[in-house]
Amino acid sequence: MSSLVGHQIQQSDKIKSMVQDLVGEVGKLNAQITGIRAPMDEFKDSGKQKIDLAGQFRGRPLHYPYMGTGAGRGPYVELEDGSVKLDLINGIGIHLMGHSHPRVIAAAVRGSLADILTQGNLQPNNEYRLFTEKMVKLASKKSRMKYAWIATCGTMANENALKLSRQKNSPARFVMGFKDAFAGRSTMMAEVTDNPAYKQGLPEYHEVLRVPFFDKRDPKSGEKALSVMKEHVAKHEGNISVFGFEPMLGEGGYQAAPREFFIPLLDFCKSKNIAIWADEVQTFTRTGEYFAYETLDIGQYIDICTIAKTAQVGATLYTEEYNPKPGLIAGTFSGSTPSLTAGMEMLDMLGEGFLGPQGRINQIHRRFIDGINRLNETSCKGIAQDAGGMGLMIAFTPHDGKKESVNAFLNKLFQNGVIAFPCGKDPVRARFLVPAIIEDADIDIALKAIEKTLLEGV
Repeated sequence: MSSLVGHQIQQSDKIKSMVQDLVGEVGKLNAQITGIRAPMDEFKDSGKQKIDLAGQFRGRPLHYPYMGTGAGRGPYVELEDGSVKLDLINGIGIHLMGHSHPRVIAAAVRGSLADILTQGNLQPNNEYRLFTEKMVKLASKKSRMKYAWIATCGTMANENALKLSRQKNSPARFVMGFKDAFAGRSTMMAEVTDNPAYKQGLPEYHEVLRVPFFDKRDPKSGEKALSVMKEHVAKHEGNISVFGFEPMLGEGGYQAAPREFFIPLLDFCKSKNIAIWADEVQTFTRTGEYFAYETLDIGQYIDICTIAKTAQVGATLYTEEYNPKPGLIAGTFSGSTPSLTAGMEMLDMLGEGFLGPQGRINQIHRRFIDGINRLNETSCKGIAQDAGGMGLMIAFTPHDGKKESVNAFLNKLFQNGVIAFPCGKDPVRARFLVPAIIEDADIDIALKAIEKTLLEGV
């Protein structure tokens, strides 16, 4: 055994055994969670009190009456009112392997045994090195990515991406992005985000140029997008630093586009030396490959790529050309040690049958989409329209797609035991961020709950 104490802790058979015993005991207790359950009378009042207090101290109510107990099993989560929900939003896409997966718990516990819980860019431990190495190896298989910089969240990863592009292409300052884009919650990322509700009272910097996204109803939508992009470049020649885009719109309505839509836009940006930044904060690991740029086969175009959510931390990946000068990106925090170890464990797990055209992620997608389409053609005819998305990101338009009716549907769906979330503006859609560990029987339970809720009306 190594003479270094840290190595001894990692290699200790006694500690490994204790971790397994701990995880096993938690698993035995979580095994009591077997499916959807209504709130329990003895916990309704105390659960409501905790939910109300959370809203009181943060200044506004929670979106749903949701307060987790800290227990769950797979796609199911236990709440403080005694209910159990089928969680198909997963922290808006964080919990890739659902709740309380034993391998994820074990990895997080191992990380929590380190001398520090939060690692920084100035004083990292080995997990920092291992995570960046893993990310670069995965990203570089089908792209030119060479480096990775860890951040605390997707917003900070995106801020770093914008910094890299602006420094490299200085003094160019404009950003091109799609209509209905979402990029994060900082001041600048609120500007890149195309949603006025997310920037009420904030100043307008007028640094973002909008390009229309793919519209499957319009056979000329690709030509129109390219035409608008060319108009922007002609007006701001030499002053556009980056084209930042989500491979599939997230908040914008879970709208996907084919490779053929992206290629002319990316070719044109390359011809004008405009950086190409793929915002994969939401799509990372969820499209049937590690990266959506792999799924779309556009990796050779990407200069900068950002990820977060399922990775448990944020990261900005970039090519040699966009390696920044010292001092541009830093920060005290990078990520917590348990987050880094759990994130790496989940990335390893994905390689065990989840990826590829016939992998489990695409099997889940097909079963879920086919089920919604079947509802729309039979018992819920015309009120479960336009099911689509990519991989574990699935959405459809309930009822008339109006905000009020979709929110009413989602609130009733929550009451019926399934957690989903809205996206898009016109129409508003119901979206699901499905955990990769969901079983076919659980998908069928979700579809029955969706059917029941749709038939209840608004």
